[in-house]
Amino acid sequence: KSFATPKSLNESLMTSSSPTRSLGSSQTDPATVYPYDTRPGITFAHQDALPKLPITELEDVCRKYLEAVKPLQTKREHADTVAAVREFLKTDGPELQGRLKKYANNKSSYIEQFWYDSYLNYDNPVVLNLNPFFLLEDDPTPARRNQVTRASSLVISSLAFVRALRREELPPDKIRGAPLCMSQYPRIFSTARIPTENGCVMQSDPTAKHIVVMCHSQFYWFDVLDDNSDIIITERDLQQNLQAIIDDAQMTPIQLAAKSAVGVLSTENRRIWAGLRDILTQEGSRSNNAECMRIVDTALFVLCLDSTSPNSAAELSMNILCGTNVVEKGVQVGTCTNRWYDKLQIIVCKNGSAGINFEHTGVDGHSVLRMASDVYTDTILRFARTINGNAPSLWASQSPDPNKRDPASFGDVCTTPHKLEWNMVPELSMALRFAETRLADLINQNEFEVLEFSHYGKNFITSMGFSPDAFVQMAFQAAYYGLYGRVESTYEPAMTKFFLHGRTEAIRTVSEASVEFVKKFCENAPAAEKVEALRKACVKHTSITKECAKGLGQDRHLYALFCVWQRGLDEETLSTADDASQDGSVSPDTYGSSPLSGSFETQGSSPPDALGRLRPFSDASSITGSPPTKSPPPRVPSIFSDPGWDRLNNTILSTSNCGNPSLRAFGFGPTSGDGFGIGYIIKDESISISVSSKHRQTKRFVDTLQNYFLEIRHLLRATQSRELPRSMARE
Repeated sequence: KSFATPKSLNESLMTSSSPTRSLGSSQTDPATVYPYDTRPGITFAHQDALPKLPITELEDVCRKYLEAVKPLQTKREHADTVAAVREFLKTDGPELQGRLKKYANNKSSYIEQFWYDSYLNYDNPVVLNLNPFFLLEDDPTPARRNQVTRASSLVISSLAFVRALRREELPPDKIRGAPLCMSQYPRIFSTARIPTENGCVMQSDPTAKHIVVMCHSQFYWFDVLDDNSDIIITERDLQQNLQAIIDDAQMTPIQLAAKSAVGVLSTENRRIWAGLRDILTQEGSRSNNAECMRIVDTALFVLCLDSTSPNSAAELSMNILCGTNVVEKGVQVGTCTNRWYDKLQIIVCKNGSAGINFEHTGVDGHSVLRMASDVYTDTILRFARTINGNAPSLWASQSPDPNKRDPASFGDVCTTPHKLEWNMVPELSMALRFAETRLADLINQNEFEVLEFSHYGKNFITSMGFSPDAFVQMAFQAAYYGLYGRVESTYEPAMTKFFLHGRTEAIRTVSEASVEFVKKFCENAPAAEKVEALRKACVKHTSITKECAKGLGQDRHLYALFCVWQRGLDEETLSTADDASQDGSVSPDTYGSSPLSGSFETQGSSPPDALGRLRPFSDASSITGSPPTKSPPPRVPSIFSDPGWDRLNNTILSTSNCGNPSLRAFGFGPTSGDGFGIGYIIKDESISISVSSKHRQTKRFVDTLQNYFLEIRHLLRATQSRELPRSMARE
């Protein structure tokens, strides 16, 4: 396939753009399918039947809050917090609870808008602060263990997922037969985080049919779908496109490429980035740079072809999370500039190792994990069908073979790669230079370690009668206490997608039972006592997890009350907020929202302000139609001014359990300067743990974890003669 660089970028856009597209029917080849319902329209079939996230009684919320904060406090500190909660229940609490209930009447979820707002008003760079990563397992087929073939395979499978989603043939998520909310999936693809001077907005293009490819910090694009979302390029042709892009990118000297590495601007502080976008597009909406921005913003996703071949899990993970920082003769030649952090990125290294970095304002890890798992599975099944044509397919229907179609039937598309040429005015060139320096600083401020523990996994843990997740959470507690002699606020997300527009609830791992266990474990106590203490701590953690999954935790509810107070919502605002979205749904094209502004499922608290309290919202209008809100009253409700609130929300151990056999590792950056970011995957015979921190002896923490896992196995085997209780593996 020839490589084409158009005479005019605008000209190429004029010939390849198309009007709004409909997902009409098309002739498709039959495919063998799995035995589940994959009829068109099933993806969102259960949405109307999903219940709303409950607003529980205020007394119950406060009781759970006191239980969560007590193990982190001294007796005197806790007595003060109890007094503050009592005052809250007598004064501000009932009024705020009433306002929240009224606000939630016409909303799909009472927390949704507050969740989005705090994410989108987050000013710091998203790289290492918000975006998580998935490191995929290597492709099991030998032919795909190089960059071009692996990338092509992942792109084709990703496009098949997009097609199934748009045709609503994607089977809905279910757990033990219960359907989960599917509202996040349309936000995975063709969605971009757009910075503005008043915070970010999220924009989606449901008709997008092109991808953007980055190589040596340069941008290329070409169409991959037609108006019916059928795939219009074969895997072989896709390989030729990618090889042509690699060859072309290598022709630009690295020093010259570094001067136009516009992707590094997406790593800037959001307000700075907003100003730079204005400079990029200052010549008008039809300017060259504006068209380049439009192509990137509306792309299905960004494919990053890296020139590095990391070997260790830690090096691979760091590359997927934030890229490499390599400066030669004063020029950045690492992969950190070969990124665009405002969108979903599929990253493929030179040796074929691959991963995903995603902007997760609108999506949680569980949803992106489903996508990554289906994509990984499809790459294997497509290879299987080359051996046996009757091998199964994940999809209810498949795109017609592009080789057997009349090219005219593709419509107004361009499958030949085109390079994006940016006009680098002096202001941009200088800003790009400073952005790269700051990014290099940010990368150097963080360190990353991966523990691939292969001695045992889920099977051994459940055979001993423990919940795997609770077992691993207690390992984090024991390792931290063993190093520092204290416990700290710990966060783990519980998925609440059983509810309409559900996201996550915060599991507060530290309990009186967990504190008793870590103390007992570090004492010279009998093995039986240590194991019994561990068992009680795990039972308590499992109980808390169940409550949170039912939407009965305390963090999201209290945060919503905090937001209601902070915005000073009066009766008129409560009844008219979001009038552009009266059913509480999010606009398909733009939306504003987010969680505890440092919380996805990888984070546990909002970035604090100068007083150490949760970060305030912007007074700017919500993009769903909310008018500017009045300033909050000066007196802070007692529960939020009490030091216990700050103590609980200053998450030191931010943890998340997200993964399956398709992933080798999963992780994110630390959520506080003195904390750890811990992503983990519990497999049948192994445990993968990715740990990040701002140089808090991360390797020592990982080594301590490994020693704990070995020591606790020794203790469990020593006490194995005792009768084992019923397994909690399914609880």
